Amino acid sequence: MEWMTDPQAWLALATLTALEIVLGLDNIIFISILAGKLQAHQQRKARTIGLLAAMMMRLLLLFSLSWLMSLTSPLFEVWSQEISGRDLVLIAGGLFLLYKSTNEIHEKLEGAGSPAGDRVAASLSGVIAQIVLLDLVFSLDSVITAIGMADHLAVMAIAIILAVAVMIGAAETISRFIDRHPTLKMLALSFLLLIGVMLIGEGLELHIPKGYIYFAMAFSLFVELLNTKIKRRAASSLK
Repeated sequence: MEWMTDPQAWLALATLTALEIVLGLDNIIFISILAGKLQAHQQRKARTIGLLAAMMMRLLLLFSLSWLMSLTSPLFEVWSQEISGRDLVLIAGGLFLLYKSTNEIHEKLEGAGSPAGDRVAASLSGVIAQIVLLDLVFSLDSVITAIGMADHLAVMAIAIILAVAVMIGAAETISRFIDRHPTLKMLALSFLLLIGVMLIGEGLELHIPKGYIYFAMAFSLFVELLNTKIKRRAASSLK
């Protein structure tokens, strides 16, 4: 526990916790959209279980550093491109995210007339299974970031636990906000499409700077919030 007397370790803890929360936003969006397909009394349970599963998966990966590092070893080549276990996980996760986002967008555009049917079709176990599957992909990104930023295993573990605790507290607020604004839900699904493409690119060694992705998401959200405020002001002026 000698790290507790090291100011650099505390700075790393604060920075890493903040970064883990930012990296977990896409996870919260995905969980909120999937949980929104369940009955109202099941949504909170699905969000909590999903985020706790994400935390456990990240801690397990963190304490399996030797196995995690082995994922970067090439397994085979495709067109002179080396493919590792980590690449396969990222590509599979990106494809799954593209499929789910496209399917959700299709339902919003074409299946708007039967929301009740969507709710019946979604089961708690099915939603949790999908959340856990994507948690693995998001956890890889999160843990690799943690390893690169901190020297002490305890600091990485505490940062992950703190970040998930914050996300659990914020998940319901974010879910309600997304549900109240249908256009924001469509924007969130578009973000997930973008993240899916980024994951596939990472798996194929086509590195896309995350700063560009987060700036595009933040700018789009800012514009959408301005549009929402203008619409609300126009509606109030008509009353």
